[in-house]
Amino acid sequence: MSKKKRAYVDAGATLADLDAATQRHGLATPVGINSTTGIAGLTLGGGFGWLTRKYGMTIDNLVAAEVVTADGKKLRASEQDDAELFWALRGGGGNFGVVTQFEFALHPVGPEILAGLIVFPFAQAKQVLTRYRQFATMSPEDLNVWVVLRQAPPLPFLPQNVHGKEVVVLPIFCAGKVADGQKLIEQIRAFGDPHGEPIGAQPYAEWQKAFDPLLAPGARNYWKSHNFTELSDGATDSIIEYAGKLPAPQCEIFIGHIAGAANRVTPRAMAYAHRDAKFILNVHGRWESAAQDTSCIEWSRAFFKASAPYASAGAYVNFMTEDEGNRVAAAYGSNFDRLVQIKKRYDPKNVFHFNQNIKL
Repeated sequence: MSKKKRAYVDAGATLADLDAATQRHGLATPVGINSTTGIAGLTLGGGFGWLTRKYGMTIDNLVAAEVVTADGKKLRASEQDDAELFWALRGGGGNFGVVTQFEFALHPVGPEILAGLIVFPFAQAKQVLTRYRQFATMSPEDLNVWVVLRQAPPLPFLPQNVHGKEVVVLPIFCAGKVADGQKLIEQIRAFGDPHGEPIGAQPYAEWQKAFDPLLAPGARNYWKSHNFTELSDGATDSIIEYAGKLPAPQCEIFIGHIAGAANRVTPRAMAYAHRDAKFILNVHGRWESAAQDTSCIEWSRAFFKASAPYASAGAYVNFMTEDEGNRVAAAYGSNFDRLVQIKKRYDPKNVFHFNQNIKL
């Protein structure tokens, strides 16, 4: 930490490590929503979470990086030093070297924020999603509301007869004044007739761990992802259709709202190009037994295909699976050719290829 509101994060650190250090000073930078995630992989792919609407993506807050390149050289990459490499690191994945330290800009956040969940019946999904997308277009950037469609875990605030049933969950995060957030939450409650809602002031660092139990190690996973500039009727209809036939209790569809500061960065400012995206959808196939591999993977692929006509260009590389190497060029869009040239300069032998690889 420094007086300049900077965090210096070494390789191997997790979101929990960063949040614990920065929150001692009432500061944070936008990162993901699972505290066990590694800062390095998250950042190199882009990085988004609860603070993205207000402060941009993780890469938008990266000030500099120390990098060991394929030839063994240790470089400092920033806007002033090795600027082309710095451009590529911000979204280009692990294609260019091993980052041994990240320097991030920090912002005043917490230590207490207003957050929680509102859980609606799945029978009201069309109504809730329609009202959600209308609300999202005019909500302030201090507020971030996402959508998760899944089977309800046995949470203590839910009636027992709801456990294991399909539901629509709206996770809500407010970084602004609690009183202002509570007024906005009143509007969200009116989207339908909630099953339950634990919402209140809590430490930011604890909210960052709230979804860890849903992503604990040991399960089998298959993910697919789309960007959206809007949630059209066709998009929400496909979401509801496939949320109605989840193949396993842990499978889910989630929509992250990222409209705001991230959209005010130009597409060519750094490797991550898709600055028109206002929502990122993740088809999260997750299950326990190898016997379910076929049904869960086929469900994920079928929903990905059904929702594709309503999606915008590109993809978020951190949500791309190993079998999606053919989407790499599309993921980087108009920035791909420049990334290829930078790859030729810093890693001409493609030493760093265990990633969404930029092939030469």
